[in-house]
Amino acid sequence: KDCSTKVGTVVGFPHGNSSIEIKIKEAKLACENGADEIDFVVNIGKVLSQDWSYLNEEIKQINEKVISFGAISKVIFENDFYEKDELKISLCEICNEHNVAFVKTSTGYGFKKTSSGFYTYDGATDHDLQLMRKYCKSTIEVKAAGGVRELKDILRVKALGVTRVGATTTKAILKEALSLGYS
Repeated sequence: KDCSTKVGTVVGFPHGNSSIEIKIKEAKLACENGADEIDFVVNIGKVLSQDWSYLNEEIKQINEKVISFGAISKVIFENDFYEKDELKISLCEICNEHNVAFVKTSTGYGFKKTSSGFYTYDGATDHDLQLMRKYCKSTIEVKAAGGVRELKDILRVKALGVTRVGATTTKAILKEALSLGYS
């Protein structure tokens, strides 16, 4: 309270498979407890099955609930699970329709199986960031999450139109930025 720092939390994290009703309850409780920003994971199974009607309702209802508290929503796509750009584009279009504040690449838990049988994580790829920036309205901001670990990564994704980054190496990034004269 009485601080300029914004409070954020997650809903439907990390797999997005909770029902719309549960996600709304999570968002409501978080906002009642002081959250200014809600990052929610879309229902990944519904994206993979292309149930756009369900996803439209999910994004609409959660965003409306968050806005009713004066907070903002960030819709987490979990791009590593989607091989087809069309799925990501459709999510952007739904987000456009409901004027969400942000679209976000991933949670950090979206591993994908490679042909060798090993699992990997791409996170915020340049391709996905460019695609999200291209297909979202200019009023919707893009948040890169996953794989942004150094100052050079932040500068690279910023040039792609990203306005916010989720990083686990914040302290090292800030230290490097200050040593180079950024303020």
